[in-house]
Amino acid sequence: MRVVLAEDLFLLRDGLTRTLREHGCEVVAVDNGPSLLRALLDAGDTAPDVAVVDVRLPPTFTDEGLQAALEARRRRPGLPVLVLSQYVEPLYANELLATGEGAVGYLLKDRVTNTEQFVDSVRRVAAGGTVMDPQVISRLLTRGDARGTIGGLTPRERDVLELMAEGRSNAAIAHTLHISESAVAKHIASILTKLRIGPSADDNRRVLAVLAYLRQ
Repeated sequence: MRVVLAEDLFLLRDGLTRTLREHGCEVVAVDNGPSLLRALLDAGDTAPDVAVVDVRLPPTFTDEGLQAALEARRRRPGLPVLVLSQYVEPLYANELLATGEGAVGYLLKDRVTNTEQFVDSVRRVAAGGTVMDPQVISRLLTRGDARGTIGGLTPRERDVLELMAEGRSNAAIAHTLHISESAVAKHIASILTKLRIGPSADDNRRVLAVLAYLRQ
């Protein structure tokens, strides 16, 4: 798996690079927005399988990394992007998720402490999945609730929805909540019905359940 890693802090960049290489990844590491965009677009036959991107990169230290990744994704639709951020920034999370196409992730830096979890998240996004940090999902759900968009969901359905948005399987949700997989399936069916998410062959339909009420 080929990874473009964009992080301006040397120690974190070096640590993540070592971790990914130890798990068999080829890594191109950059430390600013323009270099990131070039690495994502000028790779030719060695195009990356996934970009791991800090939101705030030189030269502006605002949202340079995210904007470079979004621009690359516009030019190369479906390019997998996993964003790393110091803070929960709902606006950036919404912008990243706006297309509903999947192959995206948003993790908080200070929670990237488990090597296996981090590498699994990178691989999941590279394979077209969606990975969201639980704190990010919690903030997005709270914002949605303030607009009255999830008032019809039960507390248990909200629990299931948060875990769905983290990319958990039905089995993993059942294990976490100590309920049966059939109960999980019933909760998901109810959530999709209440949020008016119709049948689709898209594997990211579960994540669209979160996006639907964020946009209402």
